[in-house]
Amino acid sequence: MFFFFVGGLEQQVRRLLKSGAARCINCNSPADLVDYEKVLKLFFVPVWRWPGKEPLMHCNNCKLFFPQSLSPPSFSDQSTSATLLRALRCRSCNKVVEPDFSFCPYCGSSL
Repeated sequence: MFFFFVGGLEQQVRRLLKSGAARCINCNSPADLVDYEKVLKLFFVPVWRWPGKEPLMHCNNCKLFFPQSLSPPSFSDQSTSATLLRALRCRSCNKVVEPDFSFCPYCGSSL
């Protein structure tokens, strides 16, 4: 006898808390602060939902969920200038790095 099973676990946005709160760490587009829920699906039908523990950032472009602690400053932050944002990025991999680092923690290149 052969049994075929299709199921999965995914995260879905439950409620928008703040629109455009930061930028995505993957694609650098605006990301929203959201409450989320985890959904268990069997044969593409949701069968069980439960709330997430704490609010997360959610990118509408690439659909990535990530914690607030990893998000770079938002687009609407008036205190950050374009030169400061360029100084906080690695030239090789374009990831955001701390200003006091000498080497990129992601690719290892000199900053």
